[in-house]
Amino acid sequence: MIITLKDGSVKEYAGPMSVLDIASDISEGLARMACAGELDGEVVDLRTVVDKDCHLNILTFDSEGGAGAFRHTTSHIMAQAIKRLWPEVKLAIGPSIVDGFYYDIDSPRAIVAEDLEKIEAEMKKIVKEALPITRFTKPREEAIAYFKEKEEPYKVELIEDLPEDAEISFYQQGEFVDLCAGPHLMSTKPVKAFKLTSLAGAYWRGSEKNKMLTRIYGTAFAKKADLDAYITRMEEAKKRDHRKLGKQLGLFMMRDEGPGFPFFLPNGMILKNTLLDYWREIHRKAGYVEISTPIMLNRQLWETSGHWDHYRENMYTTVIDDTDFAIKPMNCPGGILVYQSEPRSYRDLPLRMGEIGLVHRHEKSGQLHGLMRVRCFNQDDAHIFMMPEQIKDEIKGVVKLIDSVYQLFGFKYHVELSTRPENSMGSDEDWEMATEGLRSALDDLGLDYVVNEGDGAFYGPKIDFHLEDSIGRTWQCGTIQLDFQLPLRFNCEYIGQDGEKHRPIMIHRVAFGSIERFIGILIEHYAGAFPTWLAPVQVKVLPISDKYMDYGRKVLEKLNEAGIRAELDTKAEKIGYKIREARLQKIPYMLIVGAKEEEEGLVSVRSRFLGDEGQKPLDAFLSDVKQEIAGRVSRKVEVQEETK
Repeated sequence: MIITLKDGSVKEYAGPMSVLDIASDISEGLARMACAGELDGEVVDLRTVVDKDCHLNILTFDSEGGAGAFRHTTSHIMAQAIKRLWPEVKLAIGPSIVDGFYYDIDSPRAIVAEDLEKIEAEMKKIVKEALPITRFTKPREEAIAYFKEKEEPYKVELIEDLPEDAEISFYQQGEFVDLCAGPHLMSTKPVKAFKLTSLAGAYWRGSEKNKMLTRIYGTAFAKKADLDAYITRMEEAKKRDHRKLGKQLGLFMMRDEGPGFPFFLPNGMILKNTLLDYWREIHRKAGYVEISTPIMLNRQLWETSGHWDHYRENMYTTVIDDTDFAIKPMNCPGGILVYQSEPRSYRDLPLRMGEIGLVHRHEKSGQLHGLMRVRCFNQDDAHIFMMPEQIKDEIKGVVKLIDSVYQLFGFKYHVELSTRPENSMGSDEDWEMATEGLRSALDDLGLDYVVNEGDGAFYGPKIDFHLEDSIGRTWQCGTIQLDFQLPLRFNCEYIGQDGEKHRPIMIHRVAFGSIERFIGILIEHYAGAFPTWLAPVQVKVLPISDKYMDYGRKVLEKLNEAGIRAELDTKAEKIGYKIREARLQKIPYMLIVGAKEEEEGLVSVRSRFLGDEGQKPLDAFLSDVKQEIAGRVSRKVEVQEETK
């Protein structure tokens, strides 16, 4: 039996070996750190017996699969602790998720935040017991009978919904047995750094028609230092919560009268429009034309695009003049109608059309979250129609444009290339050409990227951009997708150099993605302290007393004439109070004016970046700030001022 390892080296064994035994043979240290294995691309249990030639990767906590097995084991430890504390609780499901795990439970008594400490204490006992974890299977009827006897109705339902020929596996640690496909660690002993983080409601199987269960979230790490760092990061994230800051800074609000439909307030509209002005500027320079397509179009269009059959449950529909209509969930079909509005020649291509389009998608109420998950949002779509030989250059152009956007906001990012999925449409030749076009464009640009085999859209391969914000969280925003199917479905054509009709290829791409979600990300990335060019209020004029209010108005007038967004604080308060208020509103610049300033035409500058910057002639300050705004400069904060 020949085992090929991740680094390309080979191990030979005379007979079957478990993944853990192979890890031990490679290195005892590796075996101690092993959480799972990856066998021919599939994440498997350490107990899995290898009995044929294969590719094997030993997964530690540092890998996605290894962390998943570690955290999945922690979810079972939590479930065991809950059953010890409250035996009457019924268990539903308990998977690992990004950065943690959860378990859904049905409890006759309300589980409250104070209970998390009790559960954690019991979990620590289970870890200390170092219980071996074993796996076994049962025939279908025996498995159902087992959980009926244990009075676990959710487990019975899960088994009954499995295919008749499915293997039904169980994992046991001490007295606790759970229905589970795995993988899991070998014992409870390694799980020492964990924390239960929150409680939430969750409908059984995600359906609002089912019972509401209690979902308990937690996280776990291989090292306590990593857990501590994560907790610190989450505490920082709470301070940056865009919903809290959005209210504090007067940016947006949500109302019960329109769940999932955000209201932008005056400051929020300034922020939004400033972003859109920037978007229009860079797209104009990159050769895009801007279009606007209707918010509502008839059923026939959505049937042609495929949305009526495949996306209807997420669409809002109505009837007009006895005809079905839908509010658009996506902008692409409207963009295609614009392409078809006149004959096209190869000389017109590539045709780059951008649209800030308002779309509506029906999201479940439990999934709504501030600006991050809403039911209506503006998408910064662009659709590029091109010839096959133009794919590579167009992709490079789009990547450079998206890169310039993320560089401006200080985002690091990584790139993923997703290839042909199993349920794809189109010919092998089309897919090979498109995938190679994306790959070679990324190679030419020298960008590192990860290949996600089989994760492309059904109509073409794609490139996704995952942003990393200032506290290390990642967000998927930008995407570039190649599409053969919509041009085919809509019979799009152009006249080629040979005088014959040809089918164009279409790129779908966004840089911001949802404008609303991007604003939410920016609020949290900057903790509400936007760069001066983006700040809704760039300068606040603070007269020391009412005596200098007239001079303050003159300063305000000059700021407005210079195109700087400014306000005058007219409150009858002491200057210390006014300064604190401006800090809480995260204003980039405060101009304090009193007797000396009025007499000599000066302003005392206090900034969010350096604190007290001293007195300056007003014209000099105007020149500096105008230059900072025009260059979209992000000044670094070099002093931390007290903001309480």
